[in-house]
Amino acid sequence: MDSLTQIVLGSGVAYAALGNKLGRKSLLIGAVFGTVPDLDVLINFGGDIENFVYHRSFSHSFLIQLLVSPIFAWLLLKMSWAQCVSMKRWTVALFLVLSTHSLLDSFTVYGTQLLWPLSTHPFGISSVFIIDPMYTLPLLLSVILLCFSRIQPFAQRVNTSALVLSSIYLAWGIVAKWHIDDKIHHALDNKDIEFIHYESTPTALNTLLWRAVAVTEQGHYEIYASVFDVIENVNVDFYPSDNALLSELNKTKPITLLQNFTKGLYGVYKQDERVILSDLRMGQEGYYVFSFVVAQKNNQQWAAGDFQKLNNRLPLDKLGRTFSRITDPSVDLSNTVTASQSR
Repeated sequence: MDSLTQIVLGSGVAYAALGNKLGRKSLLIGAVFGTVPDLDVLINFGGDIENFVYHRSFSHSFLIQLLVSPIFAWLLLKMSWAQCVSMKRWTVALFLVLSTHSLLDSFTVYGTQLLWPLSTHPFGISSVFIIDPMYTLPLLLSVILLCFSRIQPFAQRVNTSALVLSSIYLAWGIVAKWHIDDKIHHALDNKDIEFIHYESTPTALNTLLWRAVAVTEQGHYEIYASVFDVIENVNVDFYPSDNALLSELNKTKPITLLQNFTKGLYGVYKQDERVILSDLRMGQEGYYVFSFVVAQKNNQQWAAGDFQKLNNRLPLDKLGRTFSRITDPSVDLSNTVTASQSR
């Protein structure tokens, strides 16, 4: 999730665990340690692909967080203001702040290595977008209110209410995903579409309109479905890709990393004497957030590319159309240049 969300979640969790001892200081503690797992973005793991894959690895692992929490607690207890809290309580509170950061990240599609180093599997429930104001707002409002002394008699109730509301929203996302997946699978069955890999995820800033990808040997289907749609309203468009090109390339470590991390949800495209591998889970057709140059032509032969990440963000006008599609199934979100429509 975005940094602001992790800051206010960390503050809320820390206040729940330490507020009656530290008061408003616990908000700052939570904000700081709620940010700590994402500091791995400052580490260069060796290249754009490695930085993409190894983000949310060791720093997001419950096992590592369990090990470092008592160390952080011991360091904090060196400060006089922190000594009103026991070592045990500090350890538990810090672990809760760190682990809820990772747990929340696992609700997104990106993938979070919760059990590193025992497992490098990128867990991702994919039931909430990486930025969702409906989740963040209750926590943000609570943190703002807790900064005022007048609210202190009701502080714990305000904080608890915000945590409960945000958790209910996460639960709603899981229910909405089940509902959407059921609807999409019926739509695909009606069109006799078979696939190898499938994933659905909310579109930007909401849990009402969902985008799904169903990968086949020849390409992939991009699917849009709103919670308000009937099965006949589900939009299904096919996009061919050149995934077979990978068999002509030497399977270098970066390519293997991408194949595994995307869980098979990738597309391969020729573009200006280059081979581009895109993570189909994040973005939409033609505007994938994570696309990398994995090969390029050299003397009529394919050679390993520079594995550079390409910038290809979704234009804001397309974001506006996405919101319109929530209630209007006639809104066309397909990339009409390359789509083979199967509506």
